[in-house]
Amino acid sequence: MKRNISRNRLIVILVLAIVFIFTYSHPVLAKQKVKMSFIGPLTGGNASMGLGGRNSFLLAVRQYNRGMFGDKKYEYEAVVEDDECVPATGVRVATKVASDPSLIAGASHYCSMVGISTKPVFTQYKFPSMIWGAVLPAITIPSSKYITRINGTQREQNAFHADWSRNTLKKVYGISPKPYVVIHDITDYGRGHAEYFISSVEKIGGEILAKMGVTIGQKDFSAELTKAKAMKPDVIFFGGLTAEGANLRIQMEKLGIKAGYEGTSGILNEDFNKTVGAKAAEGCTAFGEGAPFEKLPGGQEFFSNYQKEGFKDEPEFYGIFAYVAAQLIMDAIEKVGPDREKVADELATTQRESSVIGPIKFDKDGQNILPVVTAYVSQDGAWVVWEDSEYAAGKRVLPTVQFMREKS
Repeated sequence: MKRNISRNRLIVILVLAIVFIFTYSHPVLAKQKVKMSFIGPLTGGNASMGLGGRNSFLLAVRQYNRGMFGDKKYEYEAVVEDDECVPATGVRVATKVASDPSLIAGASHYCSMVGISTKPVFTQYKFPSMIWGAVLPAITIPSSKYITRINGTQREQNAFHADWSRNTLKKVYGISPKPYVVIHDITDYGRGHAEYFISSVEKIGGEILAKMGVTIGQKDFSAELTKAKAMKPDVIFFGGLTAEGANLRIQMEKLGIKAGYEGTSGILNEDFNKTVGAKAAEGCTAFGEGAPFEKLPGGQEFFSNYQKEGFKDEPEFYGIFAYVAAQLIMDAIEKVGPDREKVADELATTQRESSVIGPIKFDKDGQNILPVVTAYVSQDGAWVVWEDSEYAAGKRVLPTVQFMREKS
């Protein structure tokens, strides 16, 4: 009996020894590493949006590598570049990324003037790049197989904006703006917003009194605003980014201009409210693709995971688009392998019945044709969804409406 026990123990020890030797002499094969890029403004006046996008992109990569979406064939590595929201810098970093054969695909650009500048670069190098924030339609239209876009464009945003300004306000207050002055920055981004807003608002009875261009970095808008004040518009529309948009609003106050202030997605961040101040920002409106996290199908879960990751910066309104872009890119690589051409083909035909931002369907130009657009109003120093605001409920009167009533 004792001999049998001893023999069994010896067998167990030998088996364990063999397993130990085999395991450490034949390690589990590591997964192939696949590199993908993120490009956005990490410094400068739009850094908050870029940092939120970067962090959201990294969140998706980390989740994939941790197996949160099931076992994956590859391990992913993110290469992050700062385009500074400057076209020349964007072209330089896009060339750096696209010319590196070890990089398979990437999510690129919040700033439209950078996105349109890098379109030829990504096309030349056949590098699959998914736009995560830039809204200029020409970035994807006409088609370049290698460039897709997860968020909406200026077309959808300004059509929605014009309808809200002319029709939604009429339903709430019984009166709506008619004459507008359009001020925009002279980049492709600003000109695009002006073009699409003007065409959209004129189709539904709006009148454009003047269209004025300003430069990036311009500090003094007194000349433009003095002209605008004399025309007595109901609304001053601004097509541009936060730095110029905030200064414009501050100077409207100083010049005693009571016309309403309606901006684009370029001012839709907390830096606008902080720079302008709660009093001057009150009642300003802005329009953006997507919606607050709590109103998106997977927004709450995304935001909860973002917070758990310990990022210091807020994801901002466009971070969730960078998150989805990373997911779509990695899904494509998992399906067809780390091959640029195959990944580009896969991304160009993307269709999803559901995602954290809702349904996704890319058209022949690689443009998501199912984007959500949301109206926001600055209330007590923060952007509030229009439908959730006291203005929409009739508890407060929008400054635009108050001004129109005083004029009549």
